[in-house]
Amino acid sequence: MNRIVFTGGGSAGHVTPNLALITELRSSGWTVDYIGSADGIEKGIITEAGIPFHSISSGKLRRYFDVKNFKDPFKVVKGVWDAYRVLGRLRPDVVFSKGGFVSVPVVMAAKLRGIPVLIHESDITPGLANKLSVPFARKVCVNFPETVRHVKDGKAVCTGLPIRRELLQGRADKARMELDFVRARPVLLIMGGSLGAQAINHAIREKLGELLESFQIIHICGKGNMDPTLVGVRGYRQFEYVSGGLPDYLALTDVVVSRAGATSIFEFLALHKPMLLIPLSRQASRGDQILNARSFEASGYARMIEEEALTGRLLADAVSELYKERERYERAMRENTGTQDAVGTITAMIKEAAAGRR
Repeated sequence: MNRIVFTGGGSAGHVTPNLALITELRSSGWTVDYIGSADGIEKGIITEAGIPFHSISSGKLRRYFDVKNFKDPFKVVKGVWDAYRVLGRLRPDVVFSKGGFVSVPVVMAAKLRGIPVLIHESDITPGLANKLSVPFARKVCVNFPETVRHVKDGKAVCTGLPIRRELLQGRADKARMELDFVRARPVLLIMGGSLGAQAINHAIREKLGELLESFQIIHICGKGNMDPTLVGVRGYRQFEYVSGGLPDYLALTDVVVSRAGATSIFEFLALHKPMLLIPLSRQASRGDQILNARSFEASGYARMIEEEALTGRLLADAVSELYKERERYERAMRENTGTQDAVGTITAMIKEAAAGRR
C-alpha cells in the first residue's frame, strides 16, 4: 500500500487544495498523513477531516527586521529534526507540499530521507517558503503559465489548482432556503480572506442600502467583524467564517467581490463566477495578490480595483458593471480548458514519483 505525507499551513489556502488530492488518493487506497504546526490553522482543518496529524516545530521566515528572526532559525532546525523523525516512522513513498512556513523543514527532512518531494505554488511568483523548498523538489506544480519562468531547472509544470469535488456540487436551492433569499434577485458574495478585509467591509457597508436595491448579499466579513446593527436586514446575511455551507452559497452566487488569494480565485474560476478583485496592497504583502488579480483581469475573468483607490462609490459601480457584463466573463472562464483537471494531473505525478522510488 502506498503512503503519502502532505504538508502546508499558515492559511486555509495552503491547506484546502491538499484536501482535494487527499480525497482522490484515499479513494485509490493510499494511506495519508499530514505534518503541520501545532498552533496553525492546518491542524483544525486536517483533524476535522479525520486525517492523522503530526506536529513539528516551525519558525516564521520574514523578509523584514524582527527580533524573532534571531530565534526562529533554531525553530526551523528543530522542525527539520522533528520532521525527520516523523518521516522515519511513517516511511512514506512521497511528500507533497502546498507551501507555508511549516513546509520548509518537512521538505528538507524528506530530502535527507531520500523521499521524493512535489510542491505546489499557487501564486504567480513563488513565496519565500517555496523558494527555499524548490531545490529539494522533483517537480513544482503551478497555477499560472507565467510562473514557469520563475522556477529553475525545468521543474515547473502548469497543472492549475486542485479543486475540492464538494465545492463543485453545491445546491443553490438549499442555500436560498437557509438564507431566506428570493429567487428573483441576484446574489452578491463578498469574501475578504480568512481574517476578513476591513477596507472591503467598510466599502460594502458604506453603500449597503444602494447595493441591496439590486442584490441580495452574503458577506463573509472575518472574525470579529460582524456589525450587530445589520443583523436582520432583509437580503443581507453576514458571517465571520463559512466552512461546510460554502459550496451551497457559491452555487447560489452570481458575482463575487474578493481578495485575490490564488486558492479562492481559482475556485471561482472553476465555478465560472465573475469576480471583482481587491488584492492586498504592497504595503501589507509581497504584492502576489496584485499580480494574481492583474493576470485574471487580462484573461477576462475579473475586474480589479487596487485597495488604495477603493471607495464605496467605486465598489458599487464596479459590482453593477460586473453583473451587467457577467456573460462575457462567464464565457471567458468556460473557455479556460488548460488547467481543468488539476486533481487528475497532480495525482498522476504523485503516483509516478512513488513508482520511480521503488
